[in-house]
Amino acid sequence: MLHISNISKSYGPETILTDVSFIVNPGERVGLVGPNGSGKTTLLRIITGLESADKGQVRFDPPGLSVGYLTQALVFEPGETMQQSLARVTAEHNRAWAEMQQSAAAMAATSNNDELAVLTAAYTEAETRFEAAGGYELETRLEAILAGLNLAGIPRDLPVERLSGGQKTRLGLAGLLIQQPRLLLLDEPTNHLDLDALLWLEGWLERYDGAALIVSHDRAFLDHMVSRILELDPVTHRLTEYTGNYDDYALAKAWALEKQWGTWKDQQAEIRRLQVDVQRTKEQARNTERATTNDHTRRLAKKVAKKAKARERRLQRLLESEERVAKPDRHWQMKLDLANDDAGARQVLSLENVGMAFDGRRLFSEVNQTLTHGQRVALIGPNGEGKTTLLRLITGELEPTTGQIRLGAGVKLGYFAQEQEQLNPASTPYETIRAVAVNMDQTEARSFLHFFLFAGDEAFIPIGSLSYGERARLMLAVLVAQGCNFLLLDEPVNHLDIPSRERFEAALNQFPGTILAVVHDRAFISRIATNVWEMRHGRVRELLEFTGNTSNWPLDR
Repeated sequence: MLHISNISKSYGPETILTDVSFIVNPGERVGLVGPNGSGKTTLLRIITGLESADKGQVRFDPPGLSVGYLTQALVFEPGETMQQSLARVTAEHNRAWAEMQQSAAAMAATSNNDELAVLTAAYTEAETRFEAAGGYELETRLEAILAGLNLAGIPRDLPVERLSGGQKTRLGLAGLLIQQPRLLLLDEPTNHLDLDALLWLEGWLERYDGAALIVSHDRAFLDHMVSRILELDPVTHRLTEYTGNYDDYALAKAWALEKQWGTWKDQQAEIRRLQVDVQRTKEQARNTERATTNDHTRRLAKKVAKKAKARERRLQRLLESEERVAKPDRHWQMKLDLANDDAGARQVLSLENVGMAFDGRRLFSEVNQTLTHGQRVALIGPNGEGKTTLLRLITGELEPTTGQIRLGAGVKLGYFAQEQEQLNPASTPYETIRAVAVNMDQTEARSFLHFFLFAGDEAFIPIGSLSYGERARLMLAVLVAQGCNFLLLDEPVNHLDIPSRERFEAALNQFPGTILAVVHDRAFISRIATNVWEMRHGRVRELLEFTGNTSNWPLDR
């Protein structure tokens, strides 16, 4: 269905892809993974023809294969409404319907047999295109898709520019799914999806009979959806294929990494042995030659020196050989040092009959929950229920309409905002850390930022120029520097790639304090959460059935 052969791509001196080849077969679900910047989006754009490769070939089988591409950002015209956006993707359906109507009206108005034959043929041709574009079921399917993606309640005449970022992503996904192309190219389709919409999308893809190439940082989504993983390496810029889902890939990677470490250590030992041997043989030859005037002994010394040269050449060949094993590269890992919580309160948070309303419209009410020291609670629920609002009430940024919110004695609160609005775009990472950690000198601040992957001059890049993932790392660094013992995290991993998500989780598992996190990443919930609260229909309840395993969600409601 999709054949990629030896694709290479560079931007000036920067290599992005090198000799990338793979095949996607009919009906397959294939995951494309790699750290941010490894070339995943570039590869998708080359497949769709939006960019050209420097070398290699993209081939579709059949040649006229219908391809649908979901970009990370929805493209729309100024002033375009939601209805107009959807009409663009159903344009062929609408044109065919209009032609059917015109032909039918003309057929009813003529009695000329020849003209009737022509009109009948035109009607049949338009009807064929109409059925191919979705037929009479298109509107019903569209309504189901909009409902599944939590867009059904939005007025169709609302301008797209007034939608939230998540709603725009879901609108783009709805427009793509309604077309039902034979090959789907999905670039982060789960971004901004709540758990309900995510589960709906998984169900839709399970029923879809086409093929899909999926770029995603959602490990649980990849686990459920794909049977193969394609990994782009940001260092070699090459692609490696793994059979199985994401868990299978992770196990294979871990095994390969351990094997590479073992081989590298063995090779380093051999290199050190040869270096010592060469040095010892050279010294032996020099010492023998200096210590005697005997011609025979000096000739023997020269033979030993030649032997040392031969061993030195062998060593050099090993150092330059393509078979030399590179030291395993862990450049993507985040090294975090979260502050110890040595004086946390037993009762960290108490919510007593908390309710919130805006302009007389109730968002939620009668929230009664308690957080104790060391708990890690995942707060889940559909978008728009008020999860972020609840976090902002806890921070004191908003006042509840009813009820009381109490923090325990000694609690130091740290808030990780979803949109990272707490960061000053004009400041730099270095200035930001120095402002919150006044006891750090310049060297300490630079070293601290290095733990969060801000190396060298990256510490002085304006925050406004940083990616979402870089800002997320900086936000976490700020909380660490402040010594917080209660973290409120609002979608903390939304813009992190998989390696950074896993390091973030490892860091949080070392954090001895308390966590309340709004999150839809099921892998994150399984690894971090001790409890799950669900916000739905204006209430918050604890999911007593949560056991740390999210593989069987949705849970019984």
